[in-house]
Amino acid sequence: MKKTILILLMANISLAQSFQKKLDSLLKENVGEGEAGVAIMIMKNGKILYNDAFGLANIDTHIPLTTQTNFRMASVSKQFTAACIILLENKKKLSYEDNLLKFFPDFNQEVGSKIKVKHLLTHTSGILDYEELIPDNQTKQISDSDVLKFLQNQSKVYFKEGSKFRYSNSGFCLLEQIIEKASGQNFVTFVKANIFEPLEMNNSTIFEANRPLLNRAMGYARNREGKLIFSDQSITSATKGDGCVYTSIEDYAKWYQALLENKLINIVEELKRINHRIEGIKNINYGLGWFNGDGDKGIELYHTGSTCGFSNIVNMVPVKQFLFVCFSNIADNHGIENPIRELLKVEKIDDTTIDFGKALSLTN
Repeated sequence: MKKTILILLMANISLAQSFQKKLDSLLKENVGEGEAGVAIMIMKNGKILYNDAFGLANIDTHIPLTTQTNFRMASVSKQFTAACIILLENKKKLSYEDNLLKFFPDFNQEVGSKIKVKHLLTHTSGILDYEELIPDNQTKQISDSDVLKFLQNQSKVYFKEGSKFRYSNSGFCLLEQIIEKASGQNFVTFVKANIFEPLEMNNSTIFEANRPLLNRAMGYARNREGKLIFSDQSITSATKGDGCVYTSIEDYAKWYQALLENKLINIVEELKRINHRIEGIKNINYGLGWFNGDGDKGIELYHTGSTCGFSNIVNMVPVKQFLFVCFSNIADNHGIENPIRELLKVEKIDDTTIDFGKALSLTN
């Protein structure tokens, strides 16, 4: 009996090593020498199957990416903003049913009286995209408070609140302002005190202009010739509620574990309260910073993050303790997910059954 167990254990170790070598080879093929790159973590059944990084965090200084390098999360940040709202709702500091006028009494009365916190959390508010309202002569980076100023006098909306899905960075910038109003704290302070510190996500932070970020990956993009050029910041890179978290794959694994164990919030139960089935797409909802759906093995969660210099993907299946994380400091680099997914399926590691392929296009 002991001999049989030993043989099985050795076989499992051999299979794991074989998978790691295959993924190493795939990533080396996709990351050019002296270029920015990717950091990948894959977990299943509570075990880390892969945890490594390829490429450079800073091309000019030749600093390599590691599993502790902090990447700009872009829209993956939204799940942290939503978690702050959940924490405040659970403490009865606010309600999902509160409308905008409770927090912003100077907001357009007709619009503000109808749009509620729950609409912002599901991208069903119909509120205008702030990117369309930025003045042509704007040179300074936009803040979340600027977004509020752009929106509060607008009487126009795209559609009746709650009636349909339209991805909205505006909504999450307003949620950042709501968190500050409801908590009485600066957003950065609140996130650190209520999420990063309790979970010992000690390297994670939120971008603030003119404040240095330690262990940071710089962002890059490919020009028409395919050459990587520096592309770390844009005029919309400083809004916090929709995309300013910086974290590493190792710190993100702590966040994932907290979600599995309901340490701070019970995301599965909260999604039963706040979720919206996206029209025209089979079995994909949006709620609380997550694209989600009921797969063959329970709820599946997915989100991407795209900005001028970063491309990120996170995917989890809680009941199977499956996690797939891919952070890249190259813009428009989401295509790398496909060959990795194919390898995961061949190796019988991927536990997802929902095709979230259309989620990326919905965030544009």
